[in-house]
Amino acid sequence: VDMDSVKFFANKTAKFITPLGVGARLEGWGISAERITEKNWWEEASFEGIKFIATPAQHFSGRGMFDRNKTLWASWVLQSKNHNIYYSGDSGYDIHFKEIGDRLGPFDVAFLECGQYDQKWSEFHMLPEEGVKAYKELRSKKFFPVHWGMFVLAMHTWYDPMVQLFKLSKEHDVDLVVPKFGEMVKFGTAFENDLWWERKVTQIE
Repeated sequence: VDMDSVKFFANKTAKFITPLGVGARLEGWGISAERITEKNWWEEASFEGIKFIATPAQHFSGRGMFDRNKTLWASWVLQSKNHNIYYSGDSGYDIHFKEIGDRLGPFDVAFLECGQYDQKWSEFHMLPEEGVKAYKELRSKKFFPVHWGMFVLAMHTWYDPMVQLFKLSKEHDVDLVVPKFGEMVKFGTAFENDLWWERKVTQIE
């Protein structure tokens, strides 16, 4: 949760749907309680024709030394009349992906974290091969990698997630969608990856 982003909406009408316990922090940043809805895993809230379902995820929560795991960490399923979308947030790999796929899948697209990984903390961030396994268990049509290429929190290069994922995609028939940062992608249209990060690496080198 980015404090400045939340405060931007303090004097607006945007509503917030959060995991359990996060609402108190938003109230501290100026969001009125009536604009906040908290949900436990498997609970849902609907807003303007879209259903938001809080689903399990594996990661610690907290923003300081004394609030570790005081709030619920969650992933999300967004369902509309025409689409079914999964967003992992930060999460290590575990049995929850299969359970989500069995209960709420298949999905049109799964936004899955892929980046800042290491064997030492794989319980919090998936390795590329685990991301592919999660994609398969979610029964998603497309895999949209997130959580890579921005912040450096691990020892791998910023582009290593894509190198690894595209290699795995050929081996395991994964339909990857990796647009340039800011590029729009429309549902129902074919998307062709142009491996743009390879050009960026060449420019830097």
